[in-house]
Amino acid sequence: MPAKSKAQQMAAGAALAAKRGERKTSELKGASRQMVKTMTETELAELASAKRKGKPAHVSRD
Repeated sequence: MPAKSKAQQMAAGAALAAKRGERKTSELKGASRQMVKTMTETELAELASAKRKGKPAHVSRD
């Protein structure tokens, strides 16, 4: 499942870094902190690796 927005992709990248031990979990905020707890490393890598071109900055929750 690729990321739907740049913000989601960046949050997944931060969560992936924390999951791999490259970043402290305590440094994360919001969605990325939740992603570390609920997603596997494989799922995070898939979200973070999508191309950014053509993605909106944010997607509304409607």
